Amino acid sequence: MSARVVAVVVTWNRRDLLVESLAALAAQTHAPLEVVVVDNASTDGTAELLARDHTGLHVVHLTANTGGAGGFAAGIERALTLAPDLVWLLDDDTVPTPTAAERLVAAWSTYPATGSGRRPARRPAVLASRVVWTDGRDHPMNTPRPKPFASSRERAAAAQVGCVPVRSASFVSIMCDAAVVRERGLPVADYFLWNDDFEYSTRLIRGRAGLSVPDSVVVHKTKVFGSTDADPGERFFYEVRNKVWLFTRGTGLSPAEKLLYGGSTVRRWGRTFARSGDRRTLARGLGTGLRTGLTTRPRSNGVVLGEAGWSPHEEERVVGPGQPFSLLLAVYGGDDAGFLAHAFTSSVQEQTRRPDQVVLVQDGPVPDLLAGTIADLVAGSPVPVHHLVIEENLGLGPALDRGLSACDHEIVARMDADDVSVPTRFEKQLPVVEAGADIVGSGLLEFGTGIDDVVGRRTPPTDPDEIRRAIRFRDPFNHPTVVYRRSAVQAAGGYTDMALMEDYLLFARMVDAGARPANLAEPLVCYRVGAGAYARRGGRELLRSELAVQRRFRQLGITTRGQYLRNVVVRGGYRLVPEVLRKLAYRALIANRGAAGA
Repeated sequence: MSARVVAVVVTWNRRDLLVESLAALAAQTHAPLEVVVVDNASTDGTAELLARDHTGLHVVHLTANTGGAGGFAAGIERALTLAPDLVWLLDDDTVPTPTAAERLVAAWSTYPATGSGRRPARRPAVLASRVVWTDGRDHPMNTPRPKPFASSRERAAAAQVGCVPVRSASFVSIMCDAAVVRERGLPVADYFLWNDDFEYSTRLIRGRAGLSVPDSVVVHKTKVFGSTDADPGERFFYEVRNKVWLFTRGTGLSPAEKLLYGGSTVRRWGRTFARSGDRRTLARGLGTGLRTGLTTRPRSNGVVLGEAGWSPHEEERVVGPGQPFSLLLAVYGGDDAGFLAHAFTSSVQEQTRRPDQVVLVQDGPVPDLLAGTIADLVAGSPVPVHHLVIEENLGLGPALDRGLSACDHEIVARMDADDVSVPTRFEKQLPVVEAGADIVGSGLLEFGTGIDDVVGRRTPPTDPDEIRRAIRFRDPFNHPTVVYRRSAVQAAGGYTDMALMEDYLLFARMVDAGARPANLAEPLVCYRVGAGAYARRGGRELLRSELAVQRRFRQLGITTRGQYLRNVVVRGGYRLVPEVLRKLAYRALIANRGAAGA
């Protein structure tokens, strides 16, 4: 299968070069499936050009110049909604030769399998083109150095595809594995102008392969033949601040690598000072950069890009009443046939506002009784049902990602196979999404032996700011109740394979990326609490998932180091306490029985 490549080009006031770059992309022997152009608030007529002639392009307009980091963050978010295998990042003054993409894809797809035992073989995370200047010389500012201390195995594997292992690469022309991007997130938009590509590429490559592909050639049409030692002037503030952020808060480098690259940075700063004709400006930038880098942290992409007028899925946004929507429901071999039938009919036949499509994902083989129930539900449904069968059980996260891709509509409602929807659920939730929200949940009632046996009530926070605050410490959404925009989910990387925590990780990434959250306090779903419910909320397996999701939050910059430690102690401890204590804590803090009878 040919790799699906989506190109992302970030432009700012280089209209003519952008035209040349886009023409070169169209002439590729392995042409990108789609091209996303991010206009970083250009003032030279670029916006008017794109408005007149944007055939085949996905155009993103920002109202403020966010630098390369913000532009690429917005562009990658848009690219992820287009189901790529690879995302190709390019500057607007980069003109790729006709075979540039083909050579990158070839190196990615033929890289020798290095997996062994339980560790699966993994393709390279990042592949960098050879960057030359207009006269054919290698461009010193954008030529990646070979990876320090690369193992003989890494060098041999890279050599098999005619490449060299690297530890970082430039945004001038890099192709990134979309699966790794979904896992590790987007560039940090607040890195405005400096070290953004270094931070991002090292984060993607850590623990994976990064390759310099000399056969993939691009021409970088900068005005001068510069190098990284060039005097940055007033921009030295960003160089210093961002490097401090990188070495103190970044997750792309190991502690040993931070020492190595930190020493290299100090030496380069020394050379910059020695050659500068304006050391006073550099000294001022050094002082303010160190102070700011040590006392602040990068703002979330949602804040930075929101200030620039960007929503990660603005092109897909639908606003107004009467929008069609899909219902996404997953089932596996362990589900009860009767419970599934009740969940389905309550969410379809009994709704005062019915879905326009049902995507029923069958995650692996199911017993005959359950298979018969599924067949009856599909045959008797008053709305079209897409019965998506996955031959092997993948787990809930990957199954939902498959199902999401099969949904015909931008608005998608979730439902679990053993819960029950209140008849007015969609009538009340859909208007909130149609008014502009990207994800809306609701309260739920917990029931035991029957729908009337209410044993608890979960009431989520309804204020959007409170949702944003709470999500770093707990999941403010009840997963079986949510309705969301498909593009917002895809822009955040989808569910991914985070067993038992896939929904929490997804929702946190959505909100951090700028998705507009909402909740209705009213319980619109009845949640089945069977035997062993409190046992399932603890134990070693859930503790492993808890620690894994907290590590991911920290890696993505969603939580600070202090918040991470607090969550590990409090949330991890909750998983380990005896079941009787866990039940008391849950009842007191989350599912208050008194509220259920209110």
